[in-house]
Amino acid sequence: MAKKTGAQSNAVKGTGKKTLWEFVKFIFVSLLATVVSYGTLNILILLPFIKELFATPLKWFVFDYPVTYSSAGAVVSGALGYFIAFNTANILAQIVAFFVNKEKTFKSGANVAVTLPIYIVFTLALICFSAWLSPILNTFLIGKSVGGQLSANIATAVCSLIQFAVYFPFDKILFHKPKGENPVKKGSLSIVGVNPK
Repeated sequence: MAKKTGAQSNAVKGTGKKTLWEFVKFIFVSLLATVVSYGTLNILILLPFIKELFATPLKWFVFDYPVTYSSAGAVVSGALGYFIAFNTANILAQIVAFFVNKEKTFKSGANVAVTLPIYIVFTLALICFSAWLSPILNTFLIGKSVGGQLSANIATAVCSLIQFAVYFPFDKILFHKPKGENPVKKGSLSIVGVNPK
């Protein structure tokens, strides 16, 4: 088995440092996305027309957003209002995360026309998972006498943590092409050792 040369060892260390630095930046971008998500969620669930929708149960496909009541019998959270607030907040956070991670975290030159549709499909799958899990957590927490707004925030935190763990490796693969890396133009020929004039 051949030993690694100094250059190979330094290249591996450099790649590791780059990935670690990207992870640190990814954490900060995720915190920004979390601020967007929590801000949007907490503003939306306080709006009167969203609060009114807490009394309209939503059961569709795998999504079950029941009306949740306090021990006194008052509508606390859930239903269509929670579905709209949670998913709007999640979608806005993912839009912010996509562009900031592409440009700042990974400094990617990947084509948006290619990467955005892939990201959207992946994000929709994660949002569907979160949209399924969130009302389960929200209803469970309200059943344990946790307030409606606090339970919504805890459910959002759990879903955000899951998304954080899944998005970093996904984004690392999706945004692998560095900025400034130009593809070979159609019709051009490049021969090693020959400089075109």
